[in-house]
Amino acid sequence: MIQVTAASSASSPRRALVTGASTGIGAATVRLLRAHDWEVVATARRGDRLAALSEETGCAWVAADLQQPADVDRLAAQVKAAGPLDAIVNNAGGALGADPVAEGSVEEWATMYERNVLAALRVTQAFLPELRRRGGDLVFLTSTAAHDTYPGGGGYVAAKHAERIIANTLRLELVGEPVRVIEIAPGMVATAEFSLNRYHGDRERAAAVYAGVAAPLVAADVAECIVWALERPAHVNIDSLIVRPRAQASNTVVARD
Repeated sequence: MIQVTAASSASSPRRALVTGASTGIGAATVRLLRAHDWEVVATARRGDRLAALSEETGCAWVAADLQQPADVDRLAAQVKAAGPLDAIVNNAGGALGADPVAEGSVEEWATMYERNVLAALRVTQAFLPELRRRGGDLVFLTSTAAHDTYPGGGGYVAAKHAERIIANTLRLELVGEPVRVIEIAPGMVATAEFSLNRYHGDRERAAAVYAGVAAPLVAADVAECIVWALERPAHVNIDSLIVRPRAQASNTVVARD
């Protein structure tokens, strides 16, 4: 099912597309943008989740699998038909597995590259010409994994490094144009599905990621960073913002009770 809003007028609120919006940071970002009077189009694969989010927040939604070029084309056509965008939040992604490099699943590495890198690339390319004409913002939700590595993280780290380099390169290529390129890189965030998906539904292993950590970040903390960056004056670009819980000093140094 596809639902989009009508085109907004020049005096209407700013309009954003948020990917990976069915859960976690994506859903929290939709909620906060709507609370700040943005018009929002939420996209993810699970239409039932998007419909519920729409009922809650009033956002528009389009169900799409960003690993499928045809779905990205359909998403872009639907969103553009309803009016121009002012911002894109490339949030879709995720981790699979925690195997050492020597034993890592090539299939899972390829899936992580598709979900974290090529999905963001496809969405960015679909809307970039319009942003370059009108001005607007591109947000890439990476990770502290995009800035350093850790044992068992090779596949996810490689994907997030690649996504970060898209943002860094775009910023150089678009200098002087009215497009801001923003990277938000969270550390340990306790969400309902990230670690559960990483460990293939093993709830005990997923819970162990946050065991003993007094206060990991939650999705709303990261959403606040995203919305804050988007709402800076147009001449202010937040190139890269790393945000961790106080208990986390690096990818491998975490205070636990």
